[in-house]
Amino acid sequence: MDQDSRLERIAGAQPEFAELLGIRVVSAQPDQVVMEMQVTPQMANRNGVLHGGAIMGLADNAGGTATFLNIPEGQSTTTIESKTNFLRPIRIGETARATCQPLHRGRSIQVWQTTVTRPDGQVAAIVTQTQMVLDWKG
Repeated sequence: MDQDSRLERIAGAQPEFAELLGIRVVSAQPDQVVMEMQVTPQMANRNGVLHGGAIMGLADNAGGTATFLNIPEGQSTTTIESKTNFLRPIRIGETARATCQPLHRGRSIQVWQTTVTRPDGQVAAIVTQTQMVLDWKG
C-alpha cells in the first residue's frame, strides 16, 4: 500500500465517537490534520455555546488521528495528558475548525497542539495533548 493510500485509510477510519459528534476530516497529512464540527444545540453548554467537552473531543480526535499518521502499522496510541485553554465561545450553528500540528514526534511519545477556531478566524481554544505510542492495537 502506498503512503497516500495509507493516509487516506487512517483519516477515513474515524471512531464512532467522532461520527457521533459530526466530526469531518478536512485534510490529513503527517504534519497537519484539519477537522471540522458543526455546532448543534445538543452540543451547547448552559450558556448556549459549544460545550468545552465537545471542543476537547474534537481536539483529541484530531491529535489521535495525527499520531496514527505518524506511527508504523500495528502500533496504536492513547492520550495520556491534555490541557485546554478556552479563549472564546463558538455559537450554535457555527462550525468549529481544529488544526492539529506536531510539537514533538518521538517513537514512544508524541505531543500535538490543536488550535480550534471559529468561522470568523478567531481562536476559540488551544489544546495541547500528549499521546503515548502503544505496541498493540486494542
